[in-house]
Amino acid sequence: MVGVAAVLDMLLMILMFLMLGRVIISWVSADPYNPIVRFIHTSTEPLISLVRRYIPRIPGPLDWSVFIVFILIVFIRSFLVASLFDYARVLKGM
Repeated sequence: MVGVAAVLDMLLMILMFLMLGRVIISWVSADPYNPIVRFIHTSTEPLISLVRRYIPRIPGPLDWSVFIVFILIVFIRSFLVASLFDYARVLKGM
């Protein structure tokens, strides 16, 4: 159980860094044909498009869907992963 929680925590951390990279790329004029830029875009777009489907676009220069995905990742790491670690600790004590 600790292994599952650790792997999930690592994957969510990597996803957080990818989302942060996407935000930074949107601030600078990065080459869209750069392999790193394309990787970040293709790996984060499914989550962002899912949020965009359910959350209406707020007029303005900011894309709030990226922020919402980031907050969801933090929430999952704070509660689900922490609960898995606690559950593993309880199982170990039995």
